[in-house]
Amino acid sequence: MLLALAVLVAALALLPLGYIAGFTVDVGWSGVRELVFRPRVGELLWNSTRLVVGTVACCVVLGLGAAWLVERSSVPARRVWHVLLVAPLAVPAFVNSYAWISLLPGLDTYGGALLVVTLSYFPFIYLPVAAAFRGLDPALEETARGLGLSAWAVFRRVQLPQLRVAVLGGSLLVALHLLAEFGALQMLRFPTFTTAIYDQYRATFNGPGATMLAGVLVLLCLGLLLAELRLRGRAAYARSGRGAARPHRSAPLGRLTGPALLGLGLLVGLAVLVPLASLTYWMLTGSSSALPVGELLSTTGTTLGLAAGAAVVTTALAFPTGWLVVRARGRIATLLERSTYLGSAVPGIVVALALVTLSIRATPWLYQTVPVLVAAYAILFLPLAIVNVRSAVEQSPRIYDDVSAALGSSAFDRLRRVTLPLLAPGLGAGAALVFLAVVTELTATLLLAPTGTTTLATAFWSATSGLEYGAAAPFAVLMVLLSAPATVLLSRDARRGLTT
Repeated sequence: MLLALAVLVAALALLPLGYIAGFTVDVGWSGVRELVFRPRVGELLWNSTRLVVGTVACCVVLGLGAAWLVERSSVPARRVWHVLLVAPLAVPAFVNSYAWISLLPGLDTYGGALLVVTLSYFPFIYLPVAAAFRGLDPALEETARGLGLSAWAVFRRVQLPQLRVAVLGGSLLVALHLLAEFGALQMLRFPTFTTAIYDQYRATFNGPGATMLAGVLVLLCLGLLLAELRLRGRAAYARSGRGAARPHRSAPLGRLTGPALLGLGLLVGLAVLVPLASLTYWMLTGSSSALPVGELLSTTGTTLGLAAGAAVVTTALAFPTGWLVVRARGRIATLLERSTYLGSAVPGIVVALALVTLSIRATPWLYQTVPVLVAAYAILFLPLAIVNVRSAVEQSPRIYDDVSAALGSSAFDRLRRVTLPLLAPGLGAGAALVFLAVVTELTATLLLAPTGTTTLATAFWSATSGLEYGAAAPFAVLMVLLSAPATVLLSRDARRGLTT
């Protein structure tokens, strides 16, 4: 029973990839050549590539440097800096773009796009690298210093090789998020595959051009996944034993303390204070600054309702896979789990495009309905729930279920009285993460939301599209407030390992 359900979940996750593959086969090589090998596609490829390369490079420099200062240097107030460096994740990228472009309209260039997305995504590098720093063995660094190596040499020859996996993983997250980003780049008028797919869809209502652009975008995402695996290599840097837990020795900054504080302050100011200042400015002085309380309440209610429904459905779909991958370990269970990850790596606009086409062709009565929108959310955010369900199952002793079965308890009764109570914390954590992700989701909601359904993200987008920055500000503020708990959860555990 669980295996059949897990297979259906994997099929749902792979639906967008199957749609793209089937369409490619239908049009044939001549159709692919006509639709793909065009100057426009070359321009989009160049824009996407240089933006990804530039953003990843900038994020690596900022994230790696900030993580070293917080985790390995004597910079003051390290706990405070850690929280502030994670805080940009509470501001969605398209809200950050709105904040900058509303203050500096001339920012619609490659440099402007690079600035905005870098400030939005560098925490994806900072977080894993900071965690990796905390896990390094201090003895290796002390031995290197004892051999006469300078602080720079210790970083380059001892620490950096051990940080490679964290840096590559964070870089992959940045690149995949950037390839899927629509709102921020559309607002900055910087054309990439996601913006072109949306424009093509709106112009021709799911024409072949939009589908083939989606196919190229999927290939880019899959190429990034393979490249990250290849670059990661097979080298291992784990300790042979647990060793003795002891604190590392912070590198004294001396005269560089002032410049280090200035650099961290500038980074936090640009990534956090500028968006907050912009939102405050437009809330107070925007032309539409009068708060539409009724609209805000109804839109927030719709957003919370969709997010809650998607969280429940996605967590329920994650249960069979999360259970099987622990309780029935094997190639089939692993393959089913990885299939859900592969499906979520597909950009939201591709998922939406596939569901639009399939619902129109196969089930027209489902087109632009809440179930299709929730299905898109499930495909995009299923791994967030599976990871937590799997962790909960791994920490749940199997013997409790076995004892209940030996005492004559039915399968349903064991599920209700034993399994679900034990897994409740993991299920709740997965549902919370999905809930917060849905609150700020824009692309799939724009294409799939039923007529007349408005969320905070789509209401914000509608106002900014008309350059009504004051009207958009309240919706942006609510999204930031609803996203803040996720930021607190991400930084809470890491703060415990830091000292001021």
